[in-house]
Amino acid sequence: MATSASERLRRLLGLFSREDRLLIVINADPDAMASAMALKRLLWRQVSATTIAHINIIRRPDNLSMIRLLRLDLLPMHKVNLDEFTRFAILDSQPGHHEGFAGINFDVIIDHHPATGAKAPFVDIRPEYGATSTIMTQYLRAAKIKPSVRLATGLFYGIKTDTSDFKRKTVMEDVNAFQFLFRYVNVHMARRIEQAEITLDFLQYYRKALAEMSVRKHRIHVHLGPVTNPDICVSIADFFMRIHDIAWTVVSGTYQGRLVIIVRNDGIRKDAGKLLGEVFGELGQAGGHKAMARAEIPVKNLEGVVDYRDAGPLTRWVIKRLDKGTSR
Repeated sequence: MATSASERLRRLLGLFSREDRLLIVINADPDAMASAMALKRLLWRQVSATTIAHINIIRRPDNLSMIRLLRLDLLPMHKVNLDEFTRFAILDSQPGHHEGFAGINFDVIIDHHPATGAKAPFVDIRPEYGATSTIMTQYLRAAKIKPSVRLATGLFYGIKTDTSDFKRKTVMEDVNAFQFLFRYVNVHMARRIEQAEITLDFLQYYRKALAEMSVRKHRIHVHLGPVTNPDICVSIADFFMRIHDIAWTVVSGTYQGRLVIIVRNDGIRKDAGKLLGEVFGELGQAGGHKAMARAEIPVKNLEGVVDYRDAGPLTRWVIKRLDKGTSR
């Protein structure tokens, strides 16, 4: 029998005491940040203090706009002393998803990505859901908490982005949470966050992508070389998906000793997350959803495999492996 929302809430709150100091660790994006806001609100009077820390460098314009407009108080992980905390939570991710989560014994794991077998005293993983923000909205409703305008706007935008305006896989719970939040959201604030898509320094990479992209079999691929921010690859991959008759986009770049490969597709053909896991998983971290996926491969793992310093051979290698995967 499915566990009720009130029972899940009871079990979650039962982990904490008034003396606890909670650290919420996220890989910051709209869904993760909104979910962290919601957990902080749920535990407002349950713990003595809550801190939200992010393992990634936040440079995407919509993320920065969300932080500014919703007045989020976040700390980079390298500024956090773990000894100051008694409880640890991870939201919208799981410990094995990124090396930045290593070394932390999490008490709470709440996520909507496929389960990786992670263990914790409290685990709530629902891969059928379109967003972790949906799960957290259910907790708020079970607790009979009316979300503030900023919290509602954050959760609303988290669902909106992770479901790609409900064009990706969703369930009725996502729709119901979205409708509930709409009563309290500031739509103008949400629109301002959403419209912050690129910064001036991104434009040089757009120019490079347009000049060097290869188009074949309804697919666009481009390797950008070294990038100052891996989110540039995400932005360009999403941009290329707006082109008529394009079913797949593959944008790669190197960042801090890693090859980052971003894949988007129309959600009709082969599952992008499974594909990247199959063809790149043995070299690094790879996975995602049906229509969106990401691989990160330490370049040291490519020694003797491909010349990652030369865009031509690297591009051909990536395409060849993806072609091989789609033909299975």
